[in-house]
Amino acid sequence: MDFREYPDREMLALSLADQVASQLVQHLHGADRASLCVPGGTTPTPVFETLSGTDLEWERVTVFLGDERWVDGHHKRSNSRLLRRHLLKDRAASAEYIDLYTGAARPEDATDALAERLTPHLPITVVILGMGNDMHTASLFPGADRLQEALASNAPAVMAIRADGADEPRITLTRPLLSNAIHTHLLIMGPEKREALERAQKLTPAEAPIRAFLDDATVHWAE
Repeated sequence: MDFREYPDREMLALSLADQVASQLVQHLHGADRASLCVPGGTTPTPVFETLSGTDLEWERVTVFLGDERWVDGHHKRSNSRLLRRHLLKDRAASAEYIDLYTGAARPEDATDALAERLTPHLPITVVILGMGNDMHTASLFPGADRLQEALASNAPAVMAIRADGADEPRITLTRPLLSNAIHTHLLIMGPEKREALERAQKLTPAEAPIRAFLDDATVHWAE
């Protein structure tokens, strides 16, 4: 784990956006396409705002979320809604976007089709992970109904998951898909998240799902 502390959140956002863009550009020098997997929530929005204006060949980049609430894309709790507002605009508007919400009645009904859509874009070039105070990442929540299955080395690429800490059913990428990314970044802010990170390092992935990704991650933190 490479831990990087920044003097403020603005500097973190600028630096992380620059690193992600550089890694995508570098990958595109030797490949036809690159993929970027990002977290939901409001924490990464400053990174997205900076990244959206970055001068790179976005038409050769495929973007998708690490997880999604099973709600319509116009719903106020939709991660896709936030992503369209803050990342998929300006220069980044030309990126291909794979929406994890398909409109199916249940997330379980969408997993096979989504796995098929994602497969051509693997391994993920760059993944940015987030983390909750409970040490979950993506929708891999401690105590979730299928957590052990989602953390297994032979887990399917995409799974539906439900947890007490999640208000809606979720769809999430699983450990093998996320952990095989070429570049892994973890974005956290504030003292509570730093304390959670320190706790996670002493726990198992079943207790602290983020633990499954820390060894190969660059952690970006600001107060």
